[in-house]
Amino acid sequence: MPLEMNREVFITCAITGSGGTQDRSPHVPRSPKQIADSAIAAAKAGAAVVHCHVRDPETGKPSRRLDYYREVTDRIRDSDTDVVLNLTAGMGGDMIFGDPERPLPLSQAGTDMAGASERVQHVRECLPEICTLDCGTMNFAEADYVMTNTPGMLTAMGGMMTDMGVMPEIEAFDTGHLWYAKDLVARGVLKGPALVQLCVGVPWGAPDDLNTFMAMVNNVPKDWTFSGFSIGRNQMAYVAASVLAGGNVRVGLEDNIWLDKGVLARNDQLVDRAVGIIENMGAKVIGPAEVRAKLGLVKRAAV
Repeated sequence: MPLEMNREVFITCAITGSGGTQDRSPHVPRSPKQIADSAIAAAKAGAAVVHCHVRDPETGKPSRRLDYYREVTDRIRDSDTDVVLNLTAGMGGDMIFGDPERPLPLSQAGTDMAGASERVQHVRECLPEICTLDCGTMNFAEADYVMTNTPGMLTAMGGMMTDMGVMPEIEAFDTGHLWYAKDLVARGVLKGPALVQLCVGVPWGAPDDLNTFMAMVNNVPKDWTFSGFSIGRNQMAYVAASVLAGGNVRVGLEDNIWLDKGVLARNDQLVDRAVGIIENMGAKVIGPAEVRAKLGLVKRAAV
């Protein structure tokens, strides 16, 4: 497939994530108010979509508490800043094994396994326009941590998202995840054309070399919409790479906490830098209304 640059690009800002970055930067938001405020600032800087996890306000550890999601959602919707809301549904699939000689029982510290209905309960209550669907199982950088999403689990969760009228953003961390996503659409579990996020450079999924990235791009169906991102120092390089490959972009503190060497970033600063890259490439950054029109989304009002 020949490269065809995207001339109308939307930016997703991944606000806080669920990694251990809360103790590495004071700018990683913890409380629902901090997360919502950071999301609103990112939207004002040019992000059309904000992707939100929630954390324990005291410890900063990732959380699945419904009241935190509700507060984040209400604060964003009650603001005077328009933005497409994207909530994670990736939590609740974390398995941490024991040591290599005794992998079972699972380590209770960090293991968080929930059923499909529980994993999407906050989506059902908050009804964001988009929620994520991590389309596979993979080893993460931590020695004994496995992100677990079986085909049966993904079929169940994807069907629930479709029934709710919430668009899944398929998270593809490797080529097989994209393969399975196409199967979900072919079986009618997810509606097509789909929305997919190509996640590269996340250990130990797809590496962020251009050959691997383009192998994934070339396997995205032509009528799907995709974004791409990498993490850490390659975050901004993949703003350019994704636009050149015909996609949209994602930045944010979930994936990278640095603005420059030794300079910790805020989300709005990362978005502002991405806007500069995109516009200097001759492309236009589009807003939330244009994203809704492009993806067939309906704006949700505050409940």
